[in-house]
Amino acid sequence: MTAPGRAIEDRRHLDTVVDLVVGPRLRPLEGLTVNRVWPTPRRRLIGPFIFLDHMQRVDLPAGVGLDVPPHPHIGLATVTWLFEGELMHADSLGIQQAIRPGELNWMSAGRGITHSERTTDRERAQASRLHGTQAWVALPIDAEMAEPTFEHVEASDLPLIERDGARLRLIAGQAYGEEAPVSTYSPLFYLEARLEAGSVLDLPPELGERGIYIVNGGIAIDAYDYEAGKMLVLDRDRGCRIHAQQTSTLMLLGGEPLTGDRAIWWNFVASDEARIEAARNDWAAGRFPKVPGDEAFMSMPG
Repeated sequence: MTAPGRAIEDRRHLDTVVDLVVGPRLRPLEGLTVNRVWPTPRRRLIGPFIFLDHMQRVDLPAGVGLDVPPHPHIGLATVTWLFEGELMHADSLGIQQAIRPGELNWMSAGRGITHSERTTDRERAQASRLHGTQAWVALPIDAEMAEPTFEHVEASDLPLIERDGARLRLIAGQAYGEEAPVSTYSPLFYLEARLEAGSVLDLPPELGERGIYIVNGGIAIDAYDYEAGKMLVLDRDRGCRIHAQQTSTLMLLGGEPLTGDRAIWWNFVASDEARIEAARNDWAAGRFPKVPGDEAFMSMPG
């Protein structure tokens, strides 16, 4: 069943490269409003991407911030990307790392990790703004039980790709002849694209499965218009030309599909549902590793 307020439109019967349009589904999360962009009941993966949240822009008064307490992950890599604001990542590997707009935090959970994300003390001491996305990348079967890892990449080290009226930052993977300096386990691409009004950007089929999330602005593809908050899933075999109807920010993502199906429940992803059940039991019993110095924890859904 489609969640209330979330329209899913199959466009394969139309003359367009866009196969599926997923409308916004807004929900509260730790004091914020997020658009739970992906997955959908109709489809689980775009390449290896299995989840995308868009944290809507919010103005926070002094003393108030985002507080996502320690919670577990298995079988995936989390990718935090900010447009505005600042967050502190802390995990059970003992890593504490602030992330700011244009920087990359890439955490590969493997067999299991616990982490938190909170507004930094510096931001909390003053009025601030927060706006960003978090994506999850499902791991291939041979990496699901790997040791967890964390990588931080400064903005200046991420490839910048410039076209007429388009400025693309390659966050992870390979695209447009560039490669991001972060360890990935399967062929993928993840880009932030900022397009000037009237500009055109091609998204070639050689990239594999492809999705376009419209953060703000509006675009046209094959003479059909799409507004902010929509996720567009493309036909694997056809080229795509994006026309920016206005100044727009897009998240472009996808890659080669993984071998085998994936189950997703709460913060857990696995090719074997028994692995998810084991992770549920481990979190309930307190057997996941702890974030040093943080005794808080997130309860599992009922």
